[in-house]
Amino acid sequence: MTRPACPARSLRRRLLGALALSLAAMPWSQAVAQAAAGGPFPGRAVKVIIPGGAGSGPDTLARLLISKLADLWGQAVVAENIVGAGGNIGHERGAKSPPDGHTLLLGMVGPMSINPTLQEGKLGFDPVKDLVPITMVSRYPNLLVVHPGVQARNLQELTGLARANPGKLRYGTPGSGTTPHLSAVMFSIMAGVRMLEVPYKSSAQMTTDVLAGHIDLMFLNPGAVLQHVKAGTLRAVAITSPTRQPYAPDVPTLIESGLPGYEVSSWFGMFAPAGTPPALVARLNADLLKVMALPDVREQFAARGDEAFGGTPEQAGSYLRAEIAKWQRVIRQANIKAD
Repeated sequence: MTRPACPARSLRRRLLGALALSLAAMPWSQAVAQAAAGGPFPGRAVKVIIPGGAGSGPDTLARLLISKLADLWGQAVVAENIVGAGGNIGHERGAKSPPDGHTLLLGMVGPMSINPTLQEGKLGFDPVKDLVPITMVSRYPNLLVVHPGVQARNLQELTGLARANPGKLRYGTPGSGTTPHLSAVMFSIMAGVRMLEVPYKSSAQMTTDVLAGHIDLMFLNPGAVLQHVKAGTLRAVAITSPTRQPYAPDVPTLIESGLPGYEVSSWFGMFAPAGTPPALVARLNADLLKVMALPDVREQFAARGDEAFGGTPEQAGSYLRAEIAKWQRVIRQANIKAD
């Protein structure tokens, strides 16, 4: 005699069968990501931690991506501005968030690649161990500019002038360990010259003094100095990017001007807490690259002077490790101390 099937058991079998069919029809990576996140991603609002104040460069960049991700996902994506300790606090918060893809971090060059050496033992996170790269986002270089009274129209003439007058050329820095500071230090090391550092509390004050001729030169981002170069009140000698930039096509790189291997960029990347499932990282990477490829996003990057700088998680990880190693060499060779 056949025993009638238990209704509850039959229902379970049907549900499991339906689930198996849906998983079979779903791309493997998406299935893993959804299972890891406890359901379809994103299952709730996604938070992006921005280690800078409202209206700052990191903030405007992150909010551009946030709005596009919200459209793509059909889910709220919110910004959380966390200021303090030069961005370290925001990075630590991101590193200690749940690894479920619903908290992301806009990582920055200082806390991620400079401060591990400059503030060794004082950071509350390890950028390599506590965070997972999703993708690089953008980068921008510094321009090496001099006061028009400086008798140097290119890098070779500036190097010769510095060698003929050791310790006499004055360069400004807006803080120890900033990319303008490290750009000058790296130039001094690679060119074999000695210049006089003049520290400032802000890049605005530093720029005012270069314009007035109180100091001779500085490295600073193009957005802050191109207007003065075009007006003829400052002279651009070289740019720290690996290639020439479209907004300054006549300005050569330091590499082509005689310093092979010289490259300094301020950069931003998107990171997630360590432990975020690889399939979810791959999904986030694909979606961010899709957003970054949108024509209006690329136009806004260009208007900011940013170079779109995407790639795979593996490429982002390699770049981060190379940056940490580079700045470790420079900081230790120059014996730079944090302010």
